[in-house]
Amino acid sequence: MKKLVVLGAGESGVGAALLGIQKEWQVFVSDMGVIAPQYKKELKEAGVDYEEKGHTRELILAADKVVKSPGIPDEAGLVVALRQNGTPVVSEIEFAGYYSSAKTICITGSNGKTTTTLLIHHLLQNAGVKVQLAGNVGTSFARQVATGGEPEWYVIELSSFQLDGMYDFKADIAVLMNITPDHLDRYDYNMQNYVDSKFRIVQNQTADDVFIYCQDDEIIVNELRKRILQADLIPFTQTEVLKQGAYSTVDELIINHNQESMGILLKELSLKGRHNLYNSMAASIVANVLKIRKKFIRDSLTSFKGVEHRLERVSAVRNIEFINDSKATNVNSTWYALECMDKKVIWIAGGVDKGNDYSELKELAAEKVKALICLGKDNVKLVENFKDSISTVVETTSMEEAVNTAYHLGEKGDVVLLSPACASFDLFKNYMQRGDQFKECVRNL
Repeated sequence: MKKLVVLGAGESGVGAALLGIQKEWQVFVSDMGVIAPQYKKELKEAGVDYEEKGHTRELILAADKVVKSPGIPDEAGLVVALRQNGTPVVSEIEFAGYYSSAKTICITGSNGKTTTTLLIHHLLQNAGVKVQLAGNVGTSFARQVATGGEPEWYVIELSSFQLDGMYDFKADIAVLMNITPDHLDRYDYNMQNYVDSKFRIVQNQTADDVFIYCQDDEIIVNELRKRILQADLIPFTQTEVLKQGAYSTVDELIINHNQESMGILLKELSLKGRHNLYNSMAASIVANVLKIRKKFIRDSLTSFKGVEHRLERVSAVRNIEFINDSKATNVNSTWYALECMDKKVIWIAGGVDKGNDYSELKELAAEKVKALICLGKDNVKLVENFKDSISTVVETTSMEEAVNTAYHLGEKGDVVLLSPACASFDLFKNYMQRGDQFKECVRNL
């Protein structure tokens, strides 16, 4: 019996373990941290051997294949040793792909991928397509494959870390939203390494497949000049008219595909703002490729509710509006958030810096932000970058302190925006916990 080792016992790791057991691998799960009680229970019930708070090196190095959590860097000693050993180290998505015959729509990008993924899923579901959501959102792909009852399509959100562990997997429809500097600490602070990672979304695609991309993204356009792709390329843009693809006029989103054309008034779209228009464009192209009826496309784009922790309006307290954008873990996400604000902003930012370049935010911050509240253990870089362009800069070390400070600095008609531009791991478990604490503190006001 072949040995499968799973490194990391989160949702994707446990999903891979359950699929491995079902496919008659001898499975061992190893986690450096503490395994959550519900996952321990599942592993025990499935008869999977596991360890926590450390790795037994000899057991792991004896594996025939290793499924690695996307959170574990390739430079980790154990991963390096496995590769030197010639042991294949793959992502959970790659592993699940071995056992799935469903078609896939895969979405990646530095920003907007979760919203676009959920919007595509919403659209296909409304049209009666047998579809399931996987990857970075919801239930892991491997768990769903193990459960059986395969859909016609999986809509899969992919991070660069997941893509790094994918080799034979293929997206039938690949969507690349944008590429802006993010996670550079994991890519030797080399932007090309990160770009190459994102472009793994098109690997193994043939002439029967589709690649949907943002034509307004300079990095994507430059990279396409270097590559010869076999897939059918369909762009979307906000700057010109396209015969094939999606574009916008002053008041309309227009999709042209295979001699078919349809338009939707921008004011009817449920997702507002320039960045969200890109998300609606990408999703509507996917729907057109799948020949979804125009009525369903229109209905879905006007009824979609958006994503928690992404420009989520929490409430207004004494006419000061509070917006939770905790999912903005990089500079570009925060740029979009600030760009669509039409009131004076009290901006809460900070956390674990991932090699951020704040220069692209300075002009926008000078124009829109009246006060910056730094929330993190180390705020030096934020303070240094904005002390000359924002008149009030305050440092805080807890969400309660940050929200209370923002409230006292606010005046009628202001907006308090949590849009950190950083990872959350210094003070919080993840961006969800950070966003939930923000909402709780706002409600406590």
